Amino acid sequence: MIVQKAKFSIGEVVKHKLFHFRGVIYDVDFEFNNSEEWYQSIPKNVRPRKDQPFYHLLAENDEITYEAYVSEQNLLIDDSDEPIKHPLIDEVFSGKKETSYFKLSN
Repeated sequence: MIVQKAKFSIGEVVKHKLFHFRGVIYDVDFEFNNSEEWYQSIPKNVRPRKDQPFYHLLAENDEITYEAYVSEQNLLIDDSDEPIKHPLIDEVFSGKKETSYFKLSN
């Protein structure tokens, strides 16, 4: 069994390579862990490989906020320094330091 290493960390702000949205990572699956129906709904020409980390994002674009599930191959670090405006940001994270969000330990 190959152990995957995630390129991005919880709290990092990222953007999608192909679609116009950005978000903050709040969880990581080290390989695909969603439904086959969800996977098959992605157009074949942009469907990512399953054997890579997938990230749960509090996501936003110019119009709405939502939660997204995105493969590592489709993410880049977002260096805009703009805060994430997602309404759940304060429920998931305790604050922001420089370019990343953080959770306080219990």
